[in-house]
This record gives sequence, structure tokens and C-alpha cells, in this order.
Amino acid sequence: MKMKGILPALVTPFNAQGDVDHDQLANILEYQLKAGVSGFVPLGSTGEYYALTNEERRQVLKTVKTVVGDRGTLIAGANGSCTREVLEQVKQTVDAGYHNLLIAPPYYALPSQEELIGHYQAILDAFSDINLVLYNYPVRTNVEVGPSVLAAFKDHPRVIGIKESSGSVLRAVEIGNTYKDHYQLSCGSDDVAFDFFMWGASSWICGPANCFPDQVCDFYRRFSSGDLAGAQNVMRSLFPVMASMEEGKFIQKVKYGCELAGFKPGEARMPLQPLTSEEKAAFRKIFEASQG
Repeated sequence: MKMKGILPALVTPFNAQGDVDHDQLANILEYQLKAGVSGFVPLGSTGEYYALTNEERRQVLKTVKTVVGDRGTLIAGANGSCTREVLEQVKQTVDAGYHNLLIAPPYYALPSQEELIGHYQAILDAFSDINLVLYNYPVRTNVEVGPSVLAAFKDHPRVIGIKESSGSVLRAVEIGNTYKDHYQLSCGSDDVAFDFFMWGASSWICGPANCFPDQVCDFYRRFSSGDLAGAQNVMRSLFPVMASMEEGKFIQKVKYGCELAGFKPGEARMPLQPLTSEEKAAFRKIFEASQG
């Protein structure tokens, strides 16, 4: 499975009653497909997977697969606080027809690197029909997918890539240089995407693609065609809004960006709180500036 292009980390829209709004989700999917995205990543942190029930997760997976069909690559998040829970999430994801999974270290347990290797190995042993994408997001899990983990799976045929969300360009350099023949590198830190592609990333699992997919896809097309100056100019125009997202209230700002793009994504679920009117005004100003 090739991880290429723009892969939106999907939001999960909620209606006024607080239920998952599958019609809005379908509209957002079509909007991004029209812009030229390569696929989707449902049930990640941007999609508030941690705030969904298991039944809601199953229904989100069903909607995404039904709407997208064979029009894009699908990589589903399947995460939890312990190996048992993750295995349960993987099973229901596989049962929903997904075979590419994005899995971060278990949060709260704080496994050692050796224990993390055992965690991933248990998943691979239990499911012979999945491709595994490692997910390094230490700000959320407080555990690094470190060099020993990368070394342990570098020759495993079903550990195909890593989403790198540490925000460290040095990590991109190290992975690109040391493991370029072993892992497909996907950028997970939006404000350094240009740097990641310069160092060998082939895809961008991108939360902001929910609300400005045209610009993000334009960046990728320009970069892929060798128009580095043009790609950099696109990123320069997007940088203020992406930097705002990265500095705090990321999910709320992505959802508000979807609202500004004409959708009704609803509010993030608690404990997250809505943006204040002042925060909305500030974000709207830089969002509209990014639209040219």
C-alpha cells in the first residue's frame, strides 16, 4: 500500500443533538475528493475517536468506506490505553473492511520501548491481513516511537510507514536518511510539511485539509511537479492559519474552519470547549487571509 499525497485526518461532525452527522461527513468527504485528496484517515485525534462510542466508530467507518469506495486510500485509527483494548479496536476496524491501520503507543500506560515493540508485535501476530502505520505523537501519548522500535520493524513487510507528529524536522531527516527503504514517511505536523517533503515524506496526513483542501492539494501538486518555489509560496500563505491551529485548540479550529468553508461540523465533544467569540474572530481573520 502506497502512502502518497494528501490524506485528510477526518473530523467527525456532530449535529445539534450531539450525534454523529453522517450526511455532513459524506459532504465533507466529497468536498475533499473533488479537491484531489488521495485518501482519508478516519478515527484519529482530529476525528475525536477517544470521545466516540464503539458503535459510533463502527458507523463512521461504514460511512467513510461507503462514500469513498475505491476513490481513495483508507487508513483507520485503532487506538486505546492497553494492548487488549487496541486489539478489540483493530478487530472491529478489520470487520468494517479496513486493512490499513494507524496505531500510536498506548496512552497513560507509558510503555518502555521494549514493551512498545511487544505491543506492536502482538497486533501483527493477531491479524495477518493488516498493514500497520506507526504513529509517533508524543505530545498526546507521552511515549516516543523511538529508534529501537523503528529498527525492530524495519524489515517487517506489513509495517509500511510512520506518521510523524512530533513536530521535529530532525526526526524527518533521521527517518528519511536511515529508513528511506523501509518506511514510508507521512507528515503529521502541519506547520513543517514543506520541510518534511524536502526530507523524503511521500504523504501528509493533514487535519487542515478538512477545511482548505484546495490549497493543501495545490501544495502537493506543485511539490510533486518540481515547482518547489510555488509549493513554498502556498505553504507561506497557509502558515499563519496552520500555526494558529498548532498552538492550541486544534480540533475546535479545524471544525470552525469547516464551518467557514460552508459545512456544519458541530462543536467538539467535552472536555473540549467551543472557541470564544474573540478566538473565532482572530481565527476567521487569518483563515480568510489564507484563501487569497
